[in-house]
Amino acid sequence: MAEHILFLTGKLAERQLHHVLEAMQPEFRYTVHQLGLKVAGLMTADMIQRRLHDTFGADWVMVPGRCRGDLEALSDALGIRFVRGPDEVKDLPLYFGKARRPPDLSHYDVRIFAEITDAPRMELDAILRQARDYRRDGADVIDLGCLPSTPFPQLEAAVAALHAEGFQVSVDSLDNDDLLRGGKAGADYLLSLHEHNLWIADAVASTPVLIPANHGDLDSLERAMTGLDAKSRAYLVDPILDPIHFGFTASLLRYHSVRSRHPQAAMLMGVGNLTELTHADTLGMNALLLGICSELNISAILTTQVSQHARKAVAEADAARRIMHAAHQLGTLPKHMDDRLLALHETAPFPYSSAEIAELQQEIRDPSFRVQISRDGIHIFNRDGLHSATNPFDLFPKLGVDQDGGHAFYLGVELARAEIAWQLGKRYVQDEPLRWGCAVAPAENTIDTHAYQPAGTTLR
Repeated sequence: MAEHILFLTGKLAERQLHHVLEAMQPEFRYTVHQLGLKVAGLMTADMIQRRLHDTFGADWVMVPGRCRGDLEALSDALGIRFVRGPDEVKDLPLYFGKARRPPDLSHYDVRIFAEITDAPRMELDAILRQARDYRRDGADVIDLGCLPSTPFPQLEAAVAALHAEGFQVSVDSLDNDDLLRGGKAGADYLLSLHEHNLWIADAVASTPVLIPANHGDLDSLERAMTGLDAKSRAYLVDPILDPIHFGFTASLLRYHSVRSRHPQAAMLMGVGNLTELTHADTLGMNALLLGICSELNISAILTTQVSQHARKAVAEADAARRIMHAAHQLGTLPKHMDDRLLALHETAPFPYSSAEIAELQQEIRDPSFRVQISRDGIHIFNRDGLHSATNPFDLFPKLGVDQDGGHAFYLGVELARAEIAWQLGKRYVQDEPLRWGCAVAPAENTIDTHAYQPAGTTLR
């Protein structure tokens, strides 16, 4: 027999929930129960425990996504499993389409080398702080970038300090002395060796990253690989990614050529020449580059966060590698896996039409303003009426809050968020910050928005 799900809701959403479930024609049986409150989003676990006296023979219970409280404790108390659904009723079809097999994003097969580019000019404490930030964002190896004609007296101390905190370390230099010092200090990797300084690999235990002796010279790269293969030494190969209009397409072909000739070789791609040297949002670039790495089985990338527009490159690469790995394992497109790489736009930004919002307004019986967006613009409404516009300044004269500074300020903040969301095609939820994927770390909303509403009213 099909499973039976009990959906808990509020008065305003009850009719909408019935419509959505009927249109889904689900394989499961269901019961919709209105819990005796107006706004479903204000439901709490404590309220459910007090008010729910019958579970109608259901196998489990779905509560609104914004329901606050400990659902695990509630499940134990009432003897039935409680699950949070999506924030919006309109997202139920998508939820049940994905719920059977959510993608596992806990695995990846690309390691991130995150370069500290100014390491020679930094104190040890600053190097360690930067390394901790990189690790928090997903870095696996901390790369100490050496600078031309710049002394790095604290190189050995930096390697030791990073190792003491459990980091793997690479030393990145064009100077043989720096590479040799880094290797003798115990660096795990050296970037980069070629056929003319391969002798450094004989003097240290570090794993070398091999590059062509001359730019684009894959024959020299082959000779360096052959030399280390003869000694049974591990290495990574980096044919070098070039910036756009300076050999980018040809450099991609080099990676493809090396992979074709050496199906099992460990490879590294330095992605900073794209992310740093292209003034475009880096989320999409990292998604594409990690997709290339997934197709070519490139097992490591070197990334940087020098330019301000690339300041989230490590976190973006971490999200991208997980999404691409999961898509590859499932044999599917990297779609509907995770929303961390969607900063400016979203896949379903407008869950309600303007007609549905107008229908909802007819159910409102209190003076609190609700703000929603649709494809047509911004909508603000309460029991006294519905106002719609694409410019918040057109709405303000109609709201009657010019004598209430706190209320006007609150509505100004919400209408500004709504305008941004409508312009970009993002999901807007009243009283909640806009979501920006990897671009902005999510933060819990600690502002008491009730303080800016008239006393005794409800925000949503």
